[in-house]
Amino acid sequence: MSLRIVVCVKYVPDATGDRHFAEDLTVDRDDVDGLLSELDEYAVEQALQIAEEADDAEITVLTVGPEDAKDALRKALSMGADKAVHVEDDDLHGTDALGTSLVLAKAVEHIGYDLVISGMASTDGGMGVVPAMLAERLGVPQVTLLSEVAVADGKVTGRRDGDAASEQLEASLPAVVSVTDQSGEARYPSFKGIMAAKKKPVQTLDLSDLGIEAEEVGLEGSWTKVDEAAERPARTAGTVVKDEGEGGKQLAAFLAERKFV
Repeated sequence: MSLRIVVCVKYVPDATGDRHFAEDLTVDRDDVDGLLSELDEYAVEQALQIAEEADDAEITVLTVGPEDAKDALRKALSMGADKAVHVEDDDLHGTDALGTSLVLAKAVEHIGYDLVISGMASTDGGMGVVPAMLAERLGVPQVTLLSEVAVADGKVTGRRDGDAASEQLEASLPAVVSVTDQSGEARYPSFKGIMAAKKKPVQTLDLSDLGIEAEEVGLEGSWTKVDEAAERPARTAGTVVKDEGEGGKQLAAFLAERKFV
């Protein structure tokens, strides 16, 4: 039987762009270019490596987001994934991590899976809690923050690196795993892969397809919200010390005044 791998990916604002909040204090995704979250590229790469080692495997990439989120799916498909599912619905606007995990769980069940892989966090929200929430909703084991991952004999194994030690972890399939940016450099899509991605199937689902009520997601259904936000203060010019023979003393005095030395 084919190993069914679902990779959860996210379309995020470019970190090098001018990111800011919209009037409703959600991230403004209209005025900045978006892309596939870099941390999710590692998840796609690990899925591809697992599939290459398996006798038979199929990789589905899954995202929840607006129309432009299809760009993230196409990037993953060009890397080598087989097909994609896009959950798109206007009522999803402002959904928090809890709501996102609900939508992902329903979509993963709709697709069918043996292994779900995600990045360790998204580069816009950075909470890193969705993989664990997803596993809880699916009622399956979670093996998170892996720098190495492999699948064999109906089990997923991996290494989690901490500050002082590394752990070897194992769980029976089906399971949810997340991988870190230490798991291996993501491959660059080839021209052949980019052209092939245009012909791969992308299925679009909405909330009604997943049996989710609008009140369960979006801003109204969120358990968390942003009450207030302010722009980061502009950087000011630093103190310039002209060294005319007394530079060292001036620097020492500057540091001492601020109790750095």
